Amino acid sequence: MSDNLQASLLVTGASGQLGRQVVELLLEKGAQNVIATTRTPEKLADLAERGVTVRQASFDDLDSLIQAFEGAERVLIISTDATDVPGRRLQQHQNAVQAADKAGVKHTLYTSLMEAFESPVTFAPDHFNTERALQESSMGYTILRNNTYMDVLVPAIQQAYQLGGLYNASGDGKTAYITRADCGRAAAAALIDSFDGQRTLDVTGPEAVTQADIAATASSITGKPLSYVPVEVDAAIQSMVDAGLPRPVAETFASFDVATAQGKFANVTSVYKEFTGEEPTSLAQFLTAHKDELV
Repeated sequence: MSDNLQASLLVTGASGQLGRQVVELLLEKGAQNVIATTRTPEKLADLAERGVTVRQASFDDLDSLIQAFEGAERVLIISTDATDVPGRRLQQHQNAVQAADKAGVKHTLYTSLMEAFESPVTFAPDHFNTERALQESSMGYTILRNNTYMDVLVPAIQQAYQLGGLYNASGDGKTAYITRADCGRAAAAALIDSFDGQRTLDVTGPEAVTQADIAATASSITGKPLSYVPVEVDAAIQSMVDAGLPRPVAETFASFDVATAQGKFANVTSVYKEFTGEEPTSLAQFLTAHKDELV
């Protein structure tokens, strides 16, 4: 894969964790024309001082997106977290795709969900319909179907030790977890890549693991026993509601367990290595790095 460091490269949501990391990686790689969009430009003042063009943009405002995308050749649309109002997130994503198309962007990348077209995850339709909007546009595109962030395992294991077990409704289902940092590295590499066609890629970690595997790995690393305790989906939802989570949030978390049990996150690919030349972070490596946070 050849790099395209002279192109005008734009990253949305650049004040968020993933967006900020991608911008930093682009600068590190020597990209010459980086544009960062955000609702809060003041949060990126330090990037502006380093030569990044910072533009205000709201995913709720199509016109602001068109203006922000003006002159960009390759755009990374990072999916938003606007799940508070039904339909809002999809509309935001569709606004971004439409804006990129109208602004004359040559290639648009989008961070999606594994098997978005047939996933039981509650917000999967947002991703599937965004993918469809890209496919129906006049642009080249790269859909990055990121697997579940490995980062979520730190609080999950912390809680498991507090409760005396890793309670989960995913059964023997496997997930090829990948760290957020690795997703950022893959996205940055894809953004500067000169590919200008149409592709959909699963971005995964190096291995697919069960919840029992996670418990065993945590036990080995911490030296403190932890067991996986399978539960029914309804029981998982109710326990989260009893702990204070709103039911729709609990149902979303549980829907990931259902998807896992159905094998929706089990695919393991070499996409990360193809983009970066390196192996993605393994479960053992990640938990070892966060050992002091687990118990």
